[in-house]
Amino acid sequence: MTHFVKVVKKVLLKDYTEDQIKNLIDIIRDCVRENRYTISLENNKLENIQFIEEYNINENKRINILFSLGYKDFCYGLQDLKDGVEQNNLYVFCVQRELYSIEDKKELVDIYLKFNIICNEGEEYRMLVSLHKRNKPITYVFK
Repeated sequence: MTHFVKVVKKVLLKDYTEDQIKNLIDIIRDCVRENRYTISLENNKLENIQFIEEYNINENKRINILFSLGYKDFCYGLQDLKDGVEQNNLYVFCVQRELYSIEDKKELVDIYLKFNIICNEGEEYRMLVSLHKRNKPITYVFK
């Protein structure tokens, strides 16, 4: 009996231009403005849930964070490869914001944002967003 194992590999991408990232930010803002985004809150996204609860990230705060992205906040892209076939591109940003914790303590927080932007057949973009406290070292492409 033959078993096939799916190999998932993420390729780090940093060769973007400022204009490409500015265009990406326009797409992100359009998705937010038109409510075509979802925050990942499934079981495997515990960091997102904890972050949202710890800092009381309501819809207004989420919109503010997403709209305030600048191209200099861009860190890198990731390309998912499953069994050697390109699946989708993910885009990672990191922003620093003053937030109040659940204990009403003001903190300067590095927020890690990862976007999976999907274009459907009607050429309308939707996005899946992961956001949580930064948990690993990052570098910026344009800083």
